[in-house]
Amino acid sequence: MKIATYNVNGVNGRLPVLLRWLQETQPDVACLQELKAPQDKFPLAAIQEAGYNAIWHGQKSWNGVAILTRGAKIEEVRRDLPGDEEDLHSRYIEGVVNGVLICGLYLPNGNPAPGPKFDYKLKWFDRLIAHAARLIELDMPVVITGDFNVMPTELDVYKPERWVDDALFRPETRAAFQKLLDQGWVDAIRKLYPDEVIYTFWDYFRNAYGRNAGLRIDHFLLGPKAAGRLKAGGVDRQVRGWEKTSDHGPVWIEIADK
Repeated sequence: MKIATYNVNGVNGRLPVLLRWLQETQPDVACLQELKAPQDKFPLAAIQEAGYNAIWHGQKSWNGVAILTRGAKIEEVRRDLPGDEEDLHSRYIEGVVNGVLICGLYLPNGNPAPGPKFDYKLKWFDRLIAHAARLIELDMPVVITGDFNVMPTELDVYKPERWVDDALFRPETRAAFQKLLDQGWVDAIRKLYPDEVIYTFWDYFRNAYGRNAGLRIDHFLLGPKAAGRLKAGGVDRQVRGWEKTSDHGPVWIEIADK
């Protein structure tokens, strides 16, 4: 099973890029973030024409997450992160595909930090950690993936000294990510490429993509039953170079069927 995650930065405005990527790479599952579309404006017809089923949780102008599956049925489990009934942001969705629990997320950015947005990020992270502690105990393969808005280590950021006060790289943020790993989750890309410089995001400004001045903020965390089946993974870096594309590149892994 090939599973991908892609922050599309506007599913309707960048629909041609999304459809081209799906056609060229054909992931079995694709988790999308930053749909920036209300629930009734999700381009389901175009997605289905491309051969994919979908579940999604939209939100006007901001956020939004989806899970697409190529041919396979998807059983929606939930479309919110437990722990705060007043949180109306569309940032989390879960579904079962071929016996694998897929958890797609768009973790808050948190800037400027410190401040209310950073406080919200850390509280959201705490809720994720609590929920992940339950997920990792399930007797099935579990994959948590999406835009975490975290650079876990200095290897994951171009010129880390420039990011020390940023919400994506502050010690509190990195410590929260480490708490997930300490539960037993495996960072799939780092498992495959422990020492390589790998980025998943390049800003639109200052020719960041051309200079490879990027960040690794889109991640796959695998529970034990999924980590044992990990075969391959990487970043579709070329997609970031397409016209009118997202500032993220798609990330993917492959896990064995059994």
